[in-house]
Amino acid sequence: MNQSKTLLNPDVVIVGAGVAGLYMLHKLKNMGLTTVVLEKSDELGGTWNWNRYPGARCDIPSLEYSYQFDEDLQQEWNWSEKYSGQPEILEYINHVADRYELRDGIQFEEEVISANFNESSAKWKITSSKGHYESRFCIFATGCLSIPNKPDFLGLENFKGQLLQTSSWPQEEQDFTGKRVAVIGTGSSAIQSIPLIAEQAEELYVFQRTPSSIDERNNQVTDPDWISTQEPGWQDKRRNNFESIMTGGMVKEDLVSDGWTEAFRLLFGSLRDKAPSKAQIFKWSVASVVSPSLYKKGFKQYMTDKVTDFMDLAKAMEIADYQKMEKVRARAEAIVDDQETAEALKPYYRQFCKRPCFHDEYLPTFNLPNVTLVNTDGRGLDQITEKGIMFDGKEYEVDCIIFATGFEVGTDYARRAGYQINGKDGMSISEKWSDGLSTFHGMHTRGFPNAFFFGPSQSGFTATYTYSLDEQSIHLAHIISTAQEKGATRIEASEKAEKEWVDIIIEKSRLTADFQEKCTPGYYNNEGQVNVKPQNNMYGGGPIEFFKLMKKWRSKGNLEGLELN
Repeated sequence: MNQSKTLLNPDVVIVGAGVAGLYMLHKLKNMGLTTVVLEKSDELGGTWNWNRYPGARCDIPSLEYSYQFDEDLQQEWNWSEKYSGQPEILEYINHVADRYELRDGIQFEEEVISANFNESSAKWKITSSKGHYESRFCIFATGCLSIPNKPDFLGLENFKGQLLQTSSWPQEEQDFTGKRVAVIGTGSSAIQSIPLIAEQAEELYVFQRTPSSIDERNNQVTDPDWISTQEPGWQDKRRNNFESIMTGGMVKEDLVSDGWTEAFRLLFGSLRDKAPSKAQIFKWSVASVVSPSLYKKGFKQYMTDKVTDFMDLAKAMEIADYQKMEKVRARAEAIVDDQETAEALKPYYRQFCKRPCFHDEYLPTFNLPNVTLVNTDGRGLDQITEKGIMFDGKEYEVDCIIFATGFEVGTDYARRAGYQINGKDGMSISEKWSDGLSTFHGMHTRGFPNAFFFGPSQSGFTATYTYSLDEQSIHLAHIISTAQEKGATRIEASEKAEKEWVDIIIEKSRLTADFQEKCTPGYYNNEGQVNVKPQNNMYGGGPIEFFKLMKKWRSKGNLEGLELN
C-alpha cells in the first residue's frame, strides 16, 4: 500500500481508482491539474481488485481490454494469454500506475462519505473517512459494478455456515476440500469459478434460475514476439475492427477472431446475404421522387424502411439467431452426459438476451459425480435454512453458500456509490434521478455543476468496456481543457441540451425494446421491466455511432449544450 500526502484543495477530485479513474488521473496530470483520487480499497483496480474469485478472468481478449493512449505501453506489455486472468489484469493496472508515476495522486483506504456543491465558491466539498477536500471539479468514477448484489432470500440470517460472494471475494485463499458447497447463480462469475470449486468440494450444488449461453472459449497462450511485429496503431485498428463487427459493419478480415466476433459475423453475414442489390436500391431511389412517403419520412428513413421490408429484417434476424443458439444448445447436449441436466443447461432464449458466456470447462463439470444442478426453472430458490437451502420441498444441506449474483445494476446511484451527492439548492442526485436518469451525453446532469459521471448509462456501451472509458476520458479532458481556455470556472448542462439528450435516449431505446421484452428477465432488460424507465438505457445507436457523435461535438470547439460561467 502506498499512502501519499493529502491534497486538501486540489483542482480535481476523482472518486474511484479503477480503470476509468486511473486513466483520468493520467490525463489530468498531463494537463497540469492537481488531482487526488479517493479509493476505499487498499489496492488499485476497482472491479478487478474485488473480483478475486477462483477462475476470474476477462471474457474479452486482453489486447482489446488494454489502454490505448500510449504506443510504447502497448509495445512493452505482453499478455500471457488471449483471455487473461484477474491476477494478470491487476498486475497490468499496477504497472500502468507505476510507469506513469500515478500513485502519488491516490489516497487508498479513504472512503467518500458525501459530496456537496458550494454555490458561493463554485467548488465541491468532498467528505471522506479521513477528512475534507475542496475542488473545482469532481469526477465520479465509481463504475457501474461497485456494490455486490446479495438477494434478500428468506431465512438468510438463519444460516450457520460460511457465506461468500464472488463480487467481494476474500483475499485469503479459500479451501473447499471436504465441504458441501452451494453456488447460487449461473452468470459469468459462476461459470468461471464452478469448475475450480468442483475440484475441491465434496459436494457441489449449482442453483440455476435460467441457463447461460455457454459457447467455446478456446483460450490460448500468446506469442511473446507478436506485438513487436505490429505497426504503430495496431491496437486502435483491432479495436475498431472488433466494434465494427459487433455493430454489423463491413470488414474484410476479423482481426480478433473470438466467440464475440464469430457470433456477430454469423448474424450480420446472413443478413447481408438477403440484402437488396445495388440495382434494386437505385430503382427505389428513382421511384422515391414521386412518393409522398419520402417527404413525410425523409430520404434516409424512406430507404431504410424499403430495405427493412424487402429483407423482412425481423424474421431474418430471428432465423440467424435461432441457428446460432441451436449450435450452443447442441454443444450442451453433446458434452453433458445426463440428458435431464443437459436439457436444463440449454439456453431457451435469443442469444443476446443475456451476456453470452464462453468457457471450455463449465459444461464438463456437470459430468462429475460430486456436482448436482438444481434447476429452479426461473423461480429461484424457496428459502435458506440453518443447514442449507430449501427448494421444491427438499433441503440441500451445505457448509458454504456462494452468491454468484454479480453486482447491483439499475438501483439508486447513491446506494451503489455508497454516498450521497448534493448539487445546487441542496438537491440530491437521488432526487434528481428519482423518475429516471437525466443527463447530457451521460456525463453531465443539470443542477450539479463541475460534476462528471463515468459509466454506460445514456452513453455509448460496448462489450470492451475499457474502450468506453477511454472515450469518456478523452471527452472529459477536452471539456475541462476548453473551459479553462475560455476562463470558465463553472460547467453545467443547459436545460435544453439535457432534455433533448434524454429524448434521444428514449427514442433510440425503441430500437431494442421489442427484442428485450421477449427476453428472459435479467439485468440487460431490467428484470423484464423494459419500458418502466426507458431513459435509463444506453445510447441505442451503438458505441461507434456514439463515439463519432462525441468526436463531432468536440470538433466544433464551442462546448455546445454546456453553460460556462
